[in-house]
Formats: sequence, structure tokens, C-alpha cells
Amino acid sequence: MSRVLYISYDGLTDPLGQSQVLPYVIELSRLGFSFVLLSCEKMDAYKKNRGLIEKILEGTDVEWAPIFYTKKPPILSTLYDYWRLKRKAIFLHHKNEFQLVHCRSYIASMIGLCLKKTYRVKFIFDMRGFWADERVDGGLWDLKNIVYKWIYSFFKKKEKAFLENADHIISLTLAGKKEMDSWKHIKRLSLPISIIPCCTDTALFDRGKIKIEAMQNARKELGVGEDEPILTYLGSVTWYLLDEMLAFFLIYLEKFPNGKFLFITYANAEFIRSRAREVGVPLDKVLIVSAQRSSVPVFASLGHFSIIFRKLVYSTKAASPTKQGELMSLGIPIICNAAVGDMDILVRKYQSGLIVDSHGDLNYRKVVDDIERGSFDPDNIRKGALDYFSLQIGVASYKNIYGSLLS
Repeated sequence: MSRVLYISYDGLTDPLGQSQVLPYVIELSRLGFSFVLLSCEKMDAYKKNRGLIEKILEGTDVEWAPIFYTKKPPILSTLYDYWRLKRKAIFLHHKNEFQLVHCRSYIASMIGLCLKKTYRVKFIFDMRGFWADERVDGGLWDLKNIVYKWIYSFFKKKEKAFLENADHIISLTLAGKKEMDSWKHIKRLSLPISIIPCCTDTALFDRGKIKIEAMQNARKELGVGEDEPILTYLGSVTWYLLDEMLAFFLIYLEKFPNGKFLFITYANAEFIRSRAREVGVPLDKVLIVSAQRSSVPVFASLGHFSIIFRKLVYSTKAASPTKQGELMSLGIPIICNAAVGDMDILVRKYQSGLIVDSHGDLNYRKVVDDIERGSFDPDNIRKGALDYFSLQIGVASYKNIYGSLLS
């Protein structure tokens, strides 16, 4: 049996790990691959969700090897995490003799490249976006600071090394692949680059499986009546245009005065309310709920539309918002801005929502008018998700990649 080390700097006990790591690894283990899953867990999330993850992994051929994430001090904590991940990965390799290391993003890939060069383990660079550029675009690394400028330069050199030495590269988007194809400083971009978006558990995100009673209970919990249309936002607000989405909702209220804006998120609720107050959205119109992954489809299905306005920066080309596939799988149309990865291309291809070409009241009113006039077929939207975002399709792609490297 093929032994695979999967390394993720994201924790399995975080929502992202539960949606974008566990489902793939479990399905691949059922196809004959034996995994050790090395992850970096945040202490609070680990205490809360450890039992859930262990239950999910029960009876699978997936061994979980967590370490704990270190938050402070900046930079030094990441170096410390990297050192501990690397030490653990080498220990696990001596024990298991892995044939393949699958690395999620850049910190993990530093370890994968080491294993490839030292032990000749096949190395998959699953890049998950332009990570170093994301840190700059997100304001986490100020290039005016000489330390952060050096760190950025260090990781761009590592990125080059990953791309030139990986046995296979995975990009989330076609837009990201096209951008990399234009990079003249990379020597080996003739190497296979597969496009695998952030896939969706379409069995979990299936409106047909949600009981009416569960929907009624969710409305009751939120205090929302059947006659109150709900606009939803799903997930983290870190990379997203919160003020612009709230401004859109103000225009939305002109047409749908009894509407509500439901945030399904673990983000700081008071921060969202403070921004709503600043933009002028009545706070009684803003609902915020943090839900376990199993409950997210219920709350998300309350919305007749969902909004996704992401920051337009360089690294956005490589972004594949997980929420797009999840919402499409539920048959819910989205309102999004253009030029975010492949998002607007997929909206047009699958007729799964509306696109705001630029921000401002005039364009927002046009889209709100289209909401009032238009109609979307939930079944067709879900078919689009099954065609493009299905976990089974993503797993099949990974299976083919694994097979080609291990044959």
C-alpha cells in the first residue's frame, strides 16, 4: 500500500481543515492510499473539536499527527512551528518510509522539498494561492519594513524552488495558472500544473437533505419570519470587502425593506456590528451566527441570495473561495465582484448568480433590480456545483496525480 504524508499548516480542528483537508484525505484513503496527516492545531479549536476529528477518522486508514500552533511572537513563532513540523515529519518518515509527500501551501512545502532532496520522496506542491503575495496584499507584511521585505523575498525564492522541484503542482484557478505561465524567472513550468478548485462536500451541502423542521428551528433561533428575505454571507471576513457588502445591503433594503443580512461566520461579531453601524445599516437587520460545519447548510439555505465581495489585489488571481462551491451545491445564487480567481467565469458558465462589475450605489441598484426581476433555477445551480466543485471530481484528480507519481 502507498504511504503518503500530508502536511497542513492549517489545523483539522479549524473549519478550513474540516472542509478542505479531511474530506479529500478520507476519500483518498478509501481508494488505497495510507495517510499520516501532520497538522498544526490552534489550542482552543483543538480542545473544542478534537473528539469530532477523532470520531471522523475512526475506522479510516488515516493517522493524525497534530502539533500545536504558536501565535507569538510574530515571525519567530512561525519559525518555531516550521522547526517542529520538520522534526516531526522526519521522525514520521523514518517510521513509515513515505513514497509521497503532499504539501498544502508554502510552510508545508518547505518541509516537502527537504524530504524530496534528502530522502527522494515524491513532492506535490499544492500551492493554495500566492501565499507570500497574499501576506503583502492583506497588510500582514509591510514591504517598507526591511524585515518583512526580506521575509517576502525569502518566500518568493522558496516559491521558485517549489515550482522548479515539485513532481506535480496544483493551482486552485485557471487564472492563477495563466499568471504562472507568464513568469519568466521559473525554469520548469512545463511541469504538469493541475487545476483543482476548493471542492465541496455536495452530500453535506444538499438542500434536499435538509429537513423543514431544521429550517424552521433555525429561523426561530434567529428570530426571522418566513416573510423576511435573507441575504447571507458565509465564512471568514479577512479577505473580503465587508464595508462594500454592507453598503450593498443598504441598497438591497430599498427593494426589500423587511430583509435581513445573516453572517454565518466565526469572525468577531462586534467588529461586524461596528462596521454595520459605521456604514449606516440598522443593527436589528444584521444577524450573526457561528455554526458547526454540520449546521452550516441549514443556516445558509435560509438565504435566497448570498454575497461574496473579495478584495481585488494581485494574489486574488489564485483565489478559489470555498463558499462559492458550497452555496452552488445548495442551489443558492451568489452576488459577486468580477476578477476574483475564476469566480465570475463560473457564475456566467453555470448561470449561478449576478456580477457587480464595479462598486458603488449605481451598480448595486442595477444588481438589486436584477434580483427583483430575475429567477434562478436551484437545480441547475446545483448541477453546476456537481460538475465543477464536486469532491468526487477533486478526489479523482488527486488519485490520478498520486497514481502517476507512484507508478
